[in-house]
Amino acid sequence: MNNEQRANFGSKLGVILATAGSAVGLGNVWRFPYMAGQNGGAAFILIYIGCVLLLGLPCMVAEFIIGRHGASNTARAYSKLANGKPWKYVGYLGVLTGFLITGYYAVVAGWCLQYILASGVGHLQGSPSYVAEYFSTFSQSAFKPVFWTVAILLLVHWIIIHGVRCGIEKTSKLFMPLLFVLLLIVVVSSCLLPNAGKGINFLFYPDFSKVSKDVFLGALGQSFYSLSIGMGCICTYASYFSRQTNLLKSAVQISVIDSAIAVLAGLMIF
Repeated sequence: MNNEQRANFGSKLGVILATAGSAVGLGNVWRFPYMAGQNGGAAFILIYIGCVLLLGLPCMVAEFIIGRHGASNTARAYSKLANGKPWKYVGYLGVLTGFLITGYYAVVAGWCLQYILASGVGHLQGSPSYVAEYFSTFSQSAFKPVFWTVAILLLVHWIIIHGVRCGIEKTSKLFMPLLFVLLLIVVVSSCLLPNAGKGINFLFYPDFSKVSKDVFLGALGQSFYSLSIGMGCICTYASYFSRQTNLLKSAVQISVIDSAIAVLAGLMIF
């Protein structure tokens, strides 16, 4: 398939929201707050931002270039550029990485569907111990986790078969703004709780005594994980970029959105 036959995103906003949607995930909402809390709060956040600027952004732009130039899936895009050389297998590793990640993402996303239903019918109204017991009962069920995993896979399949513009882009334009709104609501509610200032101080007070080489490596790994570097999706999405898409500007905007959601998640949790 040549470049002229391949579909493109319909708008610049669609490019940003769809690609940011692929980057934003468990790495932002769960892993980033946990790592920031364990590794010096604002000290870790500063190191993380440095890793994003120095390594994350260049790698994302590189994946954008490979994807748009290849105008195909990740494995084929790297094969085209490698021209028979061994590093073409880097593309296959990206596909394998995405496949392995899907193995647990689909399960956790299925949990989210169950929790949406449970919240809607009022089954999660209770003490923290009740909520913990609810999850334990649900996760040990032989049927429910499998059912919801299959349900999320079918939902994703339904979105994908509608194509880039009517499927992925349209869905991203709906759910990414909704994610921001829900995060802001929860963050405001959290910050209005009694003694919320202690949690905010815990997140944003820079404790450089906890900074070590392991913290630097953790921040570097988190920046790659959070931005979905080397997982195939960024390269694949870029194959649908038009030639008018500013790759550097798009990478900066996606990184800002990604990091902002990570910090909001920290406020929400702490």
